[in-house]
Amino acid sequence: MQQHPDFEFESERLDYTKHYMKKLLEETQRTVSTSKDEIRRATADLEYLDSSLSYINILTNTRFFEMARSQKEGLEAVQQRPYFARIHFQARGEKDEILYIGKTSVFHQETQEPIIVDWRSPVANVYYDGRLGDLTYKVRDEEISGHLFSKRQFKIEEGELLDIMDVDLTTNDELLQDALSGKADTRLTEIVSTIQAEQNEIIRANLKQPIIVQGAAGSGKTTIALHRISYFLYTMGEDFPSNKLMILAPSKLFMDYIGDVLPELGVGEICQTTFADYVVDATGLKLKMKDPNGLLEHLTAKGADSEKIAISRVKGTLDYRNIMEAYIKKLEQQMATQFEDVFIEKYRVMRGSRLRKLFLEDFKYMPLEKRVERIKLIMQAEVNRKRKQLYTLLSDKYEEALDKALYGIRDDKKRKARITRIMDERDERLPFIEKEGKKTVSTYMRKFKKFNVKKLYREWLSDPALHDELASDWSQHKKNMFFSTHQKESWELEDLAALYYLHARLKGIADEWKMRVVFIDEVQDYSEFQLAALQDGLETDMFTMVGDLAQGIHSYRALTSWDPVKKLFPRATYMTLQKSYRTTIEIMQLANKVLQQMDEELPLVEPVVRHGREPEMYNMVNLDVKKVDEIYQSIVERGHHSIAFICKTRVEASKIHKTLEGAGIPVQLLGEESDIARNCLLIVPSHLSKGLEFDAVIIGSFDDPFTNHPIDRKLLYVAMTRPMHELHILSSTITSIIFNNTEKSIQ
Repeated sequence: MQQHPDFEFESERLDYTKHYMKKLLEETQRTVSTSKDEIRRATADLEYLDSSLSYINILTNTRFFEMARSQKEGLEAVQQRPYFARIHFQARGEKDEILYIGKTSVFHQETQEPIIVDWRSPVANVYYDGRLGDLTYKVRDEEISGHLFSKRQFKIEEGELLDIMDVDLTTNDELLQDALSGKADTRLTEIVSTIQAEQNEIIRANLKQPIIVQGAAGSGKTTIALHRISYFLYTMGEDFPSNKLMILAPSKLFMDYIGDVLPELGVGEICQTTFADYVVDATGLKLKMKDPNGLLEHLTAKGADSEKIAISRVKGTLDYRNIMEAYIKKLEQQMATQFEDVFIEKYRVMRGSRLRKLFLEDFKYMPLEKRVERIKLIMQAEVNRKRKQLYTLLSDKYEEALDKALYGIRDDKKRKARITRIMDERDERLPFIEKEGKKTVSTYMRKFKKFNVKKLYREWLSDPALHDELASDWSQHKKNMFFSTHQKESWELEDLAALYYLHARLKGIADEWKMRVVFIDEVQDYSEFQLAALQDGLETDMFTMVGDLAQGIHSYRALTSWDPVKKLFPRATYMTLQKSYRTTIEIMQLANKVLQQMDEELPLVEPVVRHGREPEMYNMVNLDVKKVDEIYQSIVERGHHSIAFICKTRVEASKIHKTLEGAGIPVQLLGEESDIARNCLLIVPSHLSKGLEFDAVIIGSFDDPFTNHPIDRKLLYVAMTRPMHELHILSSTITSIIFNNTEKSIQ
């Protein structure tokens, strides 16, 4: 291969960058050490000096320490690959510049010239979006025009320059092809160097507006969401600290899978959790949850269960949200009737009508318990003021009465008796008013009990009278079915939206869990009510939602269209990604045959131009351990080490795991909370494989075969779109689903 004419120049530039970064790292290390020493000294001073200066020293040096440590960690992370591209660009009216683009910015300390430009900076957009020639890009809503002379990409590994590529569009460039032909376990962390124009548009889309992304399998939805988080913090980090951002992932397994990506992108502490865990944490409820995938397993193993599906579906609707709202209104009215006039002794200090107005109108925007707390403060202030007034008024009255008795009664005996009676009454009544006034509020507020959300929701689930009152439009059959299903206490994933909504509206979400920006992956598995509850509880619409309706394996209870989401988030931008960067053309063409048969009308996925091995199909009625081992070993020999055996259900996955393990094949059974092991065959139930990718995939279904059922088709489609390079199908039934009984291709 002929060497690029600028190879020597770029090698020297890389050496210069590495040398400068090393120098910066040494200085940063000294700063970290100095700040540590200063903090230690200032802390020691506090032991014998009551000095605000020592406090200031600690705060200042802690800030320097954190900044220096952050810079040190950032430089260390990119030391071996400081940048991946460069642009030769000239902004209008400015001199032309050659800018090197990497994961973090590095500036020359004396000249402040950029040595490396952060990929999130506005000018880096020129690399991702710009064709050669005249173009514009935005900086804080201001358009900058200029001319792009060239774009160049670098292949750098372990600090060594291996190759240089001059490109125009990044869509079919060599760096992308090189990344796609790589391994699944490293590709996620290096995606920043191969972001495509349509992906970049979503990453940098208006950060102050919600966004909905329908993305095909392998289109980079997850990595786009992660990079959008990084870009968000880079651009708006001063206004939105990272601990107020939350990413809702489909499972803990998935969180482990993406665990290395955010630190690589310079993102620190961010709340990464599942919807179920977030609701439990934010409400503090102690719930013994049923398996969230239990109904899916039930449906795929035993077929349709109309009653279970109907109840799951109804709990995800906005109609169910409206029932919860009616329940809240009922509780609100019950509380409002408890507001009566407030008295100290026989004197009214506040009217009940005023308190009811405060509760029902003035503080309507607050959760019910928060309204009561606010009213208590107002009442306390008013009672204190009125108590003092009353005390003064009565004191004056007694003084006046004493004066009248003293100077108005001539009879000494009568005068003495009258004065004694007045003074006794005064000495008894005034302290009583003082004492009663101090406990008036606490006594009055005792009738307002704290809500037990779990108990209230349980009452709704199991009380036919409440069903008649709050769900009057339900048929009697529906009410009977709902009642009979909830005879025993059990908690499903579908109940969490209602519990969270009730908690938010009755008690309020604590600041610790009041996230301001939310990123949701696999959003197609959410119901309308789940999204509406989150929006209401968090009081924000700053959501980035990415998903794929074709992978909506929970469509029996979740979204089947994006229209409801667009209504819930009227400010949202809706965007689509139809290109798949994961799978080869051969694999995607086969998966598209399943996509064509789905109930939803979805466009076919466009694979990028990358060919590979034809998918291989084996007519296997029962698990052939010897053949599986043979296939697995051949995949390993071809250099792949991220390999999954995807089954339809957990029961079969467990059985296959036990059989293969007994045969001496290195295997790991993946569960919801597994840490993914290396250098073994991963046994994965189909629903858990969603969102993951592997070098090669073997699909096998025997005891629980895939059928031509809507959910099964989606599970099969999910499994078929996990591999980057190789797909092997072991089954006697899958081919008839793929080819819809019209053609067969079995080895």
